[in-house]
Amino acid sequence: MYLYLKAIHIIFVVTWFAGLFYMPRFFIYLTEAGEKNEIEKKILRDQLLLMTNRLWYIITWPSAILTLIFGVVVLLNGPWFQILFLPEGRWLLLKLIFVVLLYAYHFTLHKIYLQEAKGIYKYTSQQLRVWNEVATILLFAIVFLVTVKESISFVWGLIGLIAFIIILMSGIKIYKSIRKKK
Repeated sequence: MYLYLKAIHIIFVVTWFAGLFYMPRFFIYLTEAGEKNEIEKKILRDQLLLMTNRLWYIITWPSAILTLIFGVVVLLNGPWFQILFLPEGRWLLLKLIFVVLLYAYHFTLHKIYLQEAKGIYKYTSQQLRVWNEVATILLFAIVFLVTVKESISFVWGLIGLIAFIIILMSGIKIYKSIRKKK
């Protein structure tokens, strides 16, 4: 039964991340729709808000809740809770810290969603592109921790994460310069 629960947890993690990856894209499109004429802007924003609403409340929120529920069930039914505060469980404790950060990120997206649903666009598309990568960074860290567990060096893991962040941010800057040239 434990492996079935773990599989369900992983499935909801994947669907949750699908929402976390796509929501900021919708925010970017909603922001950029503001650069269109009034008719196009209204049509685009109405459609994008409808799509955003469905993604957020039908896929992302339920997946976040079910990820949490099944994650706790897996934690309590596997050997994980017993090793959480032991040296061999440090990877799990660190993973759970990243998961807390991921939920914090989720709530920031919810705040942006509520603002944009009210027609408040506080962020530029460039700022949203950078914010879009936070989920990628957290996923990268969590997957590495779960996969390599205690065999990863904290220092090398941190260096790898920083290098990954630098690569992502460089990619965003390169993309911005390419867009400006067009």
